[in-house]
Amino acid sequence: MKQPTTRAASHKPRASTHVFRVRLEPKVYRDIEIESGKSLYDLAAAIVRAFGFDLDHAFGFFSKLDYHVFDSPVRYELFADMGPDPGSKARSVKRTKVAEAFPKVGSKLQFLFDYGDDWRFQLEMIGMGEKAAKTRYPKVLAEVGEAPPQYPDPDEEEEDEDA
Repeated sequence: MKQPTTRAASHKPRASTHVFRVRLEPKVYRDIEIESGKSLYDLAAAIVRAFGFDLDHAFGFFSKLDYHVFDSPVRYELFADMGPDPGSKARSVKRTKVAEAFPKVGSKLQFLFDYGDDWRFQLEMIGMGEKAAKTRYPKVLAEVGEAPPQYPDPDEEEEDEDA
């Protein structure tokens, strides 16, 4: 029977990545690759950056993909990191790893950003990869459609209503 070599036995497994399709609208999405060991907070930052938004509002990840996200049995919210709330069942976004929240290809969550403006992104894990050497993550792999402005110009909205 062949014995494993010392070199092979000491070889570290390569770090993995998660690949997501993040949809804002049916024809507007971004494919994002992020290290599997990063937090949901890091994933949120990557999403808003990929759509040209600023990470300047509260957010959460929810298992319900419809409008009633606050009824989600599984939820991760920034508020959970701000101090204990005995009435909340939300888990931490800063302490939860991407791999924990998205355990397999096909896993889905809704990302609600800015509870006032109600930006709703549908996330689906579409693949896994291996972290490449000398590569910065997270990275945007594909951009489809033009992202709307985070803060629409109020003058343009008035013009649209008059038309």
